[in-house]
Amino acid sequence: MNIMRVVRDLVTTQRVSGLQARPLRVLEDARGNFEVAVDAVGARVGDFVITIAYSSARIATGDPRVTTDLTIGGIIDDWDEDKWHGPARAGT
Repeated sequence: MNIMRVVRDLVTTQRVSGLQARPLRVLEDARGNFEVAVDAVGARVGDFVITIAYSSARIATGDPRVTTDLTIGGIIDDWDEDKWHGPARAGT
């Protein structure tokens, strides 16, 4: 699992049936890299979240038929911004 921040919603009008109608979010990691995840918990822009990756990501959606390798599995209630911009971003 990793900690990431929700940057924005991602709207797709055409998608494979394996994604079903699941909401998608653009996430940013502590190094500034972006990834797309299925949102299984209703995260909002600005929330820090815990992500579940690889084959476990399918199970985390509640339906192992969902085609994903990254799922938001939880919203972090209390996360200090200093932890986010700490050593992982040093020098940027």
